[in-house]
Formats: sequence, structure tokens, C-alpha cells
Amino acid sequence: MKQYLIIAFLLIFGSSFSQSEQLAEDYFNRGEFEKALLSYQKLNEKKNNSKYIYKIIETLQQLERYDEAKDVILKRLKQINYPGLIVELGYNYQLMDSLGQANKYYKEALLKIEEKPTSTYGIAKKFEDHSLLDLALEAYKKGMQIDPQFNFNLQMARIYGEQGNIELLFSNYIDYIEVKPNFLSNAKRAFSDFVSENKENENNLILRKLLLKKLQSNPDPYWYDLLSWLYIQQKEYNKAFTQEKALYRRNPESLSRILDLALTTVKEKEQDIANSIFQFVLDNSQDIETLLTAHQYILEMEIETADAKQLEDIDKKFNDLFTQYGKYEQTIALQIAYGNFLAFNKHQPKEASNFLKKSLDLQLSTFQEATVKLKLGDILVFQERFNEALIYYTQIQANLKNSTISQEARFKVAKTSYYKGDFDWAESQLKILKSSTSQLIANDALELKLLISDNKDEDSLQTALKLYSKADLLSFQNKNSEAIALLDKILTEHKGETIEDQALFMQAKLFEKTKQIDKAVASYEYIIANYRDEILADDALYFLAELNQNELNQPERAKELYEKIIFDHEDSIYFIEARKRFRQLRGDAIN
Repeated sequence: MKQYLIIAFLLIFGSSFSQSEQLAEDYFNRGEFEKALLSYQKLNEKKNNSKYIYKIIETLQQLERYDEAKDVILKRLKQINYPGLIVELGYNYQLMDSLGQANKYYKEALLKIEEKPTSTYGIAKKFEDHSLLDLALEAYKKGMQIDPQFNFNLQMARIYGEQGNIELLFSNYIDYIEVKPNFLSNAKRAFSDFVSENKENENNLILRKLLLKKLQSNPDPYWYDLLSWLYIQQKEYNKAFTQEKALYRRNPESLSRILDLALTTVKEKEQDIANSIFQFVLDNSQDIETLLTAHQYILEMEIETADAKQLEDIDKKFNDLFTQYGKYEQTIALQIAYGNFLAFNKHQPKEASNFLKKSLDLQLSTFQEATVKLKLGDILVFQERFNEALIYYTQIQANLKNSTISQEARFKVAKTSYYKGDFDWAESQLKILKSSTSQLIANDALELKLLISDNKDEDSLQTALKLYSKADLLSFQNKNSEAIALLDKILTEHKGETIEDQALFMQAKLFEKTKQIDKAVASYEYIIANYRDEILADDALYFLAELNQNELNQPERAKELYEKIIFDHEDSIYFIEARKRFRQLRGDAIN
């Protein structure tokens, strides 16, 4: 019992002590230095330690009671021989405008490194704390010179960054990586604040020069890795590929890095270089899964730009692959891609459904079966066989509860119900998905829920919302002209209703998809001019900015639109990307 009482007392005492420390800190942060001083003095009386001593010194300095601060420092120096206190004493004299005395103690502190090299970090850190950066650098360099076992490149790099000496920042990070290659990922994160997409940016040129110099003198893998990373930032994917091939030749066990680069180029719609990289993968891999992945991406890129004749060629290529690799569990991703191709590109949904139903007869894992059923559901929605689609989606939810694919299936249940015009049931499913673990699904669910809730009660017959959901379905079916025409009907017959901006926005996206750029621009501009306080205003700004930047070659106009998002829509999901694009267009040296 006595033991429990002691523990209870210590817990209560510890909690009380923590609260007192927080109170002292609050006083200090609010500028109530007299109260802060009293609080820290009381804390130090109960538990004498350096933390409270330094806070007492700092508070006295804020109160300009420098003589008292000096006495505290000297008293502490008698208690513990800590060289950092000598820096503190010098800084106290500096605050008193006694620069001669200050420099005397700063030199004394640096000499202590020669006596005791292990004190280097403590001394340098104290210089840093008081923004005496040149002296901090001198301390770190002296420590490393006396004992080469020390490595303060990381600390020095950060100081050079503060001073704006980017070349020395890069150099010190590079020196640190040479000793600790595991730091490579952290270095990339640090470098990303100083390089940009512009290959002529001064910082980019400096980093490239340093890395090439390292490669010439010491061609270790991490320099190829960093140079490849820099070229990717600059969107020079061919050059990045050259570095990745060099890395692969040094370690031909894995093509994962080269595959990652290929996927980046696909995302950036750099099809020529993507094809070159995937062809390299096909020429150098023996792994069936890797080969199938490369083949699938090549076909999917071809599909994007294919005409009717080319679609037939692609169909043959799919079937040639099935002849080569078989229709087994191992090729299930390719089978799903082929089902999607038949339904959504060749407009043969019946053949696609029959093909994928045969895939379900294979010995699939639960997850593989779910992915096939998810695609089958989509194809049935394409055919407007909504009830059958709902059966597949519901089966996925039952078999893989709480998984991401289960949440995706629930979203598709809601979307299918919305296509059917069953808006209440769709809304009930979307409410559940607002807290989905997948942010993408949660965002899509919230967007659709807002669309339904904003429009379903305006008209008891829900005429406009039904027309809109039908247009959405036509878009899903790749019947873009019909969808645009139906949206025109909404804009004519339901002008002034809450659904108008949604119809304009969907139509703008369809105009983009069908390469009617001028019409897309007009729709976005109408939303911005007439719905500036509505939910789609930031979407219209962002996509209009992208069109100006990527399609119309109007960077100044794009910059204005990104800037408008930054200042007028701080809560927008596009805020971070808009700020990044704005800074790039302005020529900032940051990513």
C-alpha cells in the first residue's frame, strides 16, 4: 500500500511540476518577463538544472538586467565546467555593447574545443542559438579538424542554408551522404527546397556540377541516384533514364527504380520516353509480373491516342500476350485491362462481361476476385444494367469489409444509385464514406453528396438533377457529345437554378476531353465571373490556369489564376499545388 501511495504522490507532483513549467513558458511567450522570471526561479529551486538556468538567464536579458544574468552565468560555471556557458557569458557582454569582452569569451570558448573536442557540438550550438553563425561554423570545423571521427556536415549545411550559401549547403550534404548513404532520402527532401523545374536555375546548375564532379572522382551509386532525382525535378526524363540505366548496370538485380521512372513519365504524359523505358524493361527482365506490367502500360498508352484501325491492332496485341503468357491468375491484371478496353474503347460491353466472367472461374485470391468484380460492375453500369452491377459491388463489400477496395465498391454503389435517380439511397451511402480511410474516396464522396443535397430538394420532381446524373452517365460511357448536348438542355431549361454551375463545370471538363479548348475556357471563365463565392470557383480557377499554362502557352495568365487561388481560396484542395505552380512561373528557386 505504501508503494502505491508513493507512486500516486510522484504522479501528482510530476503533473503539478509540468503545469508550473507550462505557466512559466506562457508568461515568457506573452512578454510577462517578471512573472516568468519568478516562475523559473521557483522551478530551479525545486529542481536545479541547466534548462531552468538558461531560461533565467534569457529572461534577465529580456529585462535588460545584464549584471544579474552575468552573476547567474558565473555561478553556474563554478558549479559545472560547461564551455557553452562561456559563449553565454560572451553573448551577455555583447548585449551590453561590450564587444571586446564578448569576443574575448567567444575566443576562449573556441579554445576549449582544443582542450576537449567532445564539447564541440555544445559550443557550436550555443553560437547557433544566438545567431552567431560564422562562429558556429568555426567551432564545427575546428572540432572536425581536431578529431576526424566527428561529422558535423549536417549542422554546417543547415547554417549555410540560413546564410544563403547554397553551394556550401549542397557540398556539406553531399559530404555527409558519402559517410552515411542512408541519409540520401532526407537530403532529397532538403534539396527540394532549393531546386526547381527550371534546369537553368542557378541552384540546379550548382547541384548538377557538384554531382558530376563526384561521379568523376568516385562513381558511387548514390551520386547516380541523386543526379537522376535532379533530372526528374527538371522533367529531363531522358537524362534521368541514362542515370538509372547506369545504376541498373551496377546492380542488375532489380528494375524497380526504372519502373518507378516509367510510371512517372506515364503520369506526366511523356509517352515517347515512357515507351523507351518500358522497352528497356522488356529487354532486361525475366520476371513475368514485371514483363506483364510493362506490356500493359505500353498498350494503355497506345489506347489513349488510337483510332478505329489502331484499336484492332491493340486487340490483337492483347490476345498475342494471352497466347504467350496464358489466361491464368498471374495475368489477371492484364485480363481486367482487356475487359476495360473491350467495354470502354471498342464499345463491346457484352464481350467484355463474358470475358471477365470467365476470369472469375480461375483460382483467384479474394482480392483478385474483388478487382475483377469491380470492373464487371463498371461494365454493367456502362450497359445501364444497374441492379446486376449493384450485386457485384455488394459482394465485394461483404467479402472484404473495411478494406480500401470495399470502400471503393461502396462509392460505386452510391454512384450507381445516383445514376438510377435513387438520390436518397446514394446520399445515405455517401455519408458513411465521408470518413473513408482513402482520402481520394472521401473527397469524391463528399463532392457527390454535396451535389445531391444541394439540388435534390429544389424541385420535387428532381428534373434537373436527373438530367445531370444522366449526363454524368453518358460521360462515363464515353458518349461525350450526347453528354454535352444534355448539359446544354440543363443550362437552357434550368437557368438560375443551383445546378447551373455544376452543369457548366462538367461541360467544361468534357470540352477539355474533346479538345474544344476555347469552349472549355469560356465555361470556366463564366463560373469564375458569376459563381465566385460558390464551391466550384476554385476548381474553375485551377483548371483554367492549367489550360493557360499547358495548352494556350499563356504563363502570365496562368500565374494570375494560381495567385487568385492562393489569396482567395486558402482552404482549397488545390492551394498547395497552385502555390507551387505560381512560384515556378514566377521563377522562384523552390519546389
